Formats: sequence, C-alpha cells, structure tokens
Amino acid sequence: MAVQLDPQLLEILRCPSPDHAPLRPGTPDDADADMLTCTECGRGYPVQDGIPVLLLDEAVPPQGGVAG
Repeated sequence: MAVQLDPQLLEILRCPSPDHAPLRPGTPDDADADMLTCTECGRGYPVQDGIPVLLLDEAVPPQGGVAG
C-alpha cells in the first residue's frame, strides 16, 4: 500500500539526520512501500497507521551500506 500523506505535509517533512534532506514516498525498489526514503542518505522511515516514524533508531539503513 502506498504512503498516503497530505502533499503539504510531505513537502515540509525532512530526514532527522544532520543533512535534513527531503523525504520521498516509497523505497527505490518499491514505490508502494509504507516507507519514506531520504533523498540524501537513503535511510527509510516506516509509516505506521499513516504516521511517519522519523526516528534515526527506527530507520532502515540504505541499500548497499549501513547508515551511520
């Protein structure tokens, strides 16, 4: 199921890592994943019950490396 967030909210959400890059819905491999992916570091943040969990401790590391 694709992430369904208000476009205005998605526009202001940023990655909690120090680069504070924008987030995009889905993952590189699955545009319909219930995740938001950082456009800079590649970390994935789960969306649970329509609420983004923007915690570095809950982030999924980017493919091909470990987030740090």
